[in-house]
Parts: sequence; structure tokens; C-alpha cells
Amino acid sequence: MDVVDVGAGTGGPYAVLAPAMALEGPVATFAGGALVGAGHAALVLVWLLAFGTDLVLDSALYLLGRAGRRAERHPRAARLTARLGLTARRRATWCRRVSDRLGSVVAGAKLVDVGAVPAFLAAGYAGVGYRRFLGWTALLTALRVSVLVGLGVLTGQRLASRVEEVLDRPGLAVLGGLALAAVLLGAKALAGAALRAVRPGGGLRAASSPV
Repeated sequence: MDVVDVGAGTGGPYAVLAPAMALEGPVATFAGGALVGAGHAALVLVWLLAFGTDLVLDSALYLLGRAGRRAERHPRAARLTARLGLTARRRATWCRRVSDRLGSVVAGAKLVDVGAVPAFLAAGYAGVGYRRFLGWTALLTALRVSVLVGLGVLTGQRLASRVEEVLDRPGLAVLGGLALAAVLLGAKALAGAALRAVRPGGGLRAASSPV
């Protein structure tokens, strides 16, 4: 496939995938893989787009957390970090986790996409070195993107042989891939509910425990 042809005109599917990856990375990454399998996108471009978008967003959260720790100089950043989940009540716990077990925290965030925002904010707030943070996020992002794109490619190859008329139109193909990938959102929601039902020590939270 000619990469130039794929990206010609209005940007092809990439013009839709780029903002979609910023809003819902796993679903859009899967959809991008499906487009690759259907022959409507280039594998390298989809992979790089998903990888780069994730790293930019993760780094932005890290930098926001760093700004938030200097509330007297950046009061808006401090307020925004609290709104995004790094509240005063949870800050000490999150900062301790990312300082002691950054790799496992990033792995959990990338695996089920639960708690990623406060975790990455806390990494910046706690003063975790950016190189250390970027090393873990780059490694685990590369693994997640590879898995999601690979699954999408397999799905797209199956779809291409059955719904060629739809896949001949890249815009509809993107929407179809996003609809198919919505199952990932359901899995993520279930995983998040399961994790929230477990105490940090590993036991189930009692129904009568205070919030």
C-alpha cells in the first residue's frame, strides 16, 4: 500500500483517528488497526500516531502535576489537578505509590486505563524524574499499542472480506471500527468497577464502609 496515497486528500482516516485517539485512546487504536487490516491505513502510521498521542497526553498530565505542587505560583493548575482526581485526600496515597512502585502503577494504568489520570498527575506532583516516568510509559505504551493494533488488524482482515462495500469508504470504516471497539470500553468499565471494589491491601471493601 502506498503511504502517500493513504494520507492524501483530506488526511484520510488519520484526520479522524488523531482526535479520536486523544479522546479514547484504546478504542481508537483498535479501530486504526482494523483500518490497517482492511487496507485503508498504513500500519506504521497508525502505530506511531497511537504511540505519540499517548506519550504526549501522559507527559501533559505529568507536567500539570508538577505545576500543581506549586499552588502559590500556579493556583489554576492546582485546582485542575484536584478536579481531575488528585484531591488533597488522595494525594499522599498516590504520591507514595508512584514513588515506590512506579512501574506497577503505570502498568495498571495502561492495562485497564483505570486511575491513569491521577497516577500520572501524582508522578509529576511527587517529583518523580521525567526520564524515569517517560521510560516506563514509553515501554508500556508500546506494548499496549502493539496489542491493540494487532487485534484490530485481525478484525479488519475478517471484516474486509465480508463488508467490502462499507470498507471502501474510509469514513464509514472508521465509524465501524469505533463501534466494534466499543466493547473495550465495557471491559474497561468492568475492570474499573472490580478494582474500586478492592481495598488497597487486597481485601474486598465492606458494603457498610464509609466513603
